Amino acid sequence: MIETPLLVAKLITLVLSLLVAYLAYHGYRRSGQRPMLYVAAGFVFIGAGAICEGLIYVAFGTSIVSAGLIQAAIVSSGLLLVLLSLRTGTSQSSVRAK
Repeated sequence: MIETPLLVAKLITLVLSLLVAYLAYHGYRRSGQRPMLYVAAGFVFIGAGAICEGLIYVAFGTSIVSAGLIQAAIVSSGLLLVLLSLRTGTSQSSVRAK
């Protein structure tokens, strides 16, 4: 069984990441800037990664190491999307400045 304080902390992290993702997606819809879409997707992955380790460990009975590796891969994917949005946004703004 997952301890209540840990569950609350994980749910807060999930809600906050999904709130950031929603706001980024809303920004994408208003401005049409593709980097905002990458930010939104990245934070969905980060939020999912925040809760998946415990779920994988409990639901599938895997080792904590395996669950941690899966969680790290999901969070890393989200961070790569955020990084991509920063790189894409930088190159687009430098083109416009010329």
